[in-house]
Amino acid sequence: MSRLKLEHGVSKVRRAKLQSSIDQTIADDIELLAQWSNNETNYVINELLRFALTQEEDFQKYKTSFAATAARAATTTKPTPTPIKSVSEPAAKPDATVSNAATHA
Repeated sequence: MSRLKLEHGVSKVRRAKLQSSIDQTIADDIELLAQWSNNETNYVINELLRFALTQEEDFQKYKTSFAATAARAATTTKPTPTPIKSVSEPAAKPDATVSNAATHA
């Protein structure tokens, strides 16, 4: 059986916000574990979740196949080049007969 190992005094990591409600007894144990290990509660929760995820074999298989599928999709999808239109026609000039007829009316 694997064991959870918390390093004392290590808790500086990049974080993302995740809101969840947990049982009060678990929250109390996590807080006590944080005090015991001299770490922030967030660090302890992250380590517990990381440990639990690595223990779930079916999830690890899914994660591996998901990453492989995503990598294949990224390499087979090639962007289509955008055609470049050349400007070969000169700008339209106003018809002189139309503007002269309007001024003489």
